[in-house]
Amino acid sequence: MSVERANTLTAGWASVSPARVFSGAAVYPLLALLASVAAGRAAQELLAVAPTPLELPIRGALGVWTREGAPLTLDWAARCDPRLTGDPAIDRPLLDAWAAAQTGAPVPPLPAAASGPVDEDGLVLATALAVTADWREPFTDGVLRPAQGPWAGHRLASLHRRGTDPSALRVAATAAGPVTLLTVAGAADVDVVLCTAAGGASPGAVLAAAIAGLPSAAAADEGPCISSALVDAEDSTPELVVKVPRFAAAGTHDLLANASVFGLAAASAGASFPGIGPDGLRIAAAAQTASAAFTATGFRATPVAPAPMVPLPSTPRAARRLRVTARFDLPFGYLTVHRPTGLVLMAGWVDAPEEAR
Repeated sequence: MSVERANTLTAGWASVSPARVFSGAAVYPLLALLASVAAGRAAQELLAVAPTPLELPIRGALGVWTREGAPLTLDWAARCDPRLTGDPAIDRPLLDAWAAAQTGAPVPPLPAAASGPVDEDGLVLATALAVTADWREPFTDGVLRPAQGPWAGHRLASLHRRGTDPSALRVAATAAGPVTLLTVAGAADVDVVLCTAAGGASPGAVLAAAIAGLPSAAAADEGPCISSALVDAEDSTPELVVKVPRFAAAGTHDLLANASVFGLAAASAGASFPGIGPDGLRIAAAAQTASAAFTATGFRATPVAPAPMVPLPSTPRAARRLRVTARFDLPFGYLTVHRPTGLVLMAGWVDAPEEAR
């Protein structure tokens, strides 16, 4: 169910704002986390988009940071690593290093919006994924010379490959017309599906249609960007020739520009998140930075999506309470005491606590 919902989010994103590279799967866990701690209209909108958690099948992480002094529930405080200082020059490298460490790959820097709200004693939530695929069958470098279309007359750096598995090429009947789907299989469990349609369909329509058509597409030898012919050969085994331009892409996306797609309209205006803390919060910014490269040997992509939150101005409360915090952040000792007699059974000194993962 979560996979279907995440795919729906990606298709919806593609429909309203297609881009060179983006990842709904990288945003979904963050939305599901917010949905689990929100209340009121914000909860309704977030649950409509991300009602259940998504267990990512690839390497990735969801991180939560806060500034000292932000009022948090005990449960939420336990999730946070309160390292942020409020100085973007210090905090941004920390967040970038976290993303690289969690994905095991170089990643694009987090969008600048990730570091602004920490100056306001807010929170920063971020997701990072590492999408990698080494091809089962590598490509060879070549040149592609399109005879028609917007690339006509250009010499494009391209990748070529010959294989004997025509079933990797399929066509789906969709609302946008026939959509060609080519599956480039990875050596492990990640594939890349290339998709195209006849002229006239918008990029958003093609991407959304491709996502919807993945389950029903059928093997075909005709369709958009497909040609077939009988040729002389040593045997009758069908052959599949693939020619595709090399490509690399990068981009930064403002998720709040289409807040309703992500269920963030109410949350960005100001909402109650009782699972985080007693004060109202708003999503101050939500962005994704992503990069991808399709090469002769494989595919590499690293989407990173932060969503800083800042406190709303709060109304005065009816009472005040004394909050006393004991923070053992210097070497300390301990005693084990037999309660009935007061006998100290053990004692010790802690000067090398366990490192956090």
